Amino acid sequence: MRYRCKVCGFIYDPEFGDPDGGIDAGTPFEEIPDGWVCPICGVRKCDFVALDD
Repeated sequence: MRYRCKVCGFIYDPEFGDPDGGIDAGTPFEEIPDGWVCPICGVRKCDFVALDD
């Protein structure tokens, strides 16, 4: 499932992960450490919402 940042609209897609943020491709959003932040605007993981795919 993909997640969208409520502030800037960045989409976290587990297929791609966030290599620059240390999150490997294939990592489900639920398994991302709580200290991870949006790579675009820097908000916390709790500021993301699930998308209906």
